Amino acid sequence: MTRITFYFNAPDKLETARKLAAKAFQSGQHALVYTADAALTQQLDTRFWTAQQLAFLPHVACTHPLARETPILIGDDPTPLAQADVLINLDDETPVFFGRFARVLDIVGLDEADKERGRSRFKFFKARGYALDTHDLATG
Repeated sequence: MTRITFYFNAPDKLETARKLAAKAFQSGQHALVYTADAALTQQLDTRFWTAQQLAFLPHVACTHPLARETPILIGDDPTPLAQADVLINLDDETPVFFGRFARVLDIVGLDEADKERGRSRFKFFKARGYALDTHDLATG
């Protein structure tokens, strides 16, 4: 069964996603940073390129010609991913294909509306019998 972990009170959701993607990559896993928003996909790409100059994270958008050979994808299509190890969700909804992945990492920010949407996703998983782990990023 897919392992579900919620990271809540994230002061910067994009930075949290970048760090989680880096951890997945460092452990030899493939990850999809899920967003259906093209502008957010571009912001993530920029963040991945500029965040740490000495720690390159191999990543491309799901639509990129090298997607099948790249361990970190950004976007909304899991098809090109070589292994469905980690899904990092930045969307308001739970992607319908989440069950393909060994792990789902759901990031919830500080905004009240985002917290409410996060609670809804949490209830979705709980109602289906998933064991849920949580990490409060406000406590360090």
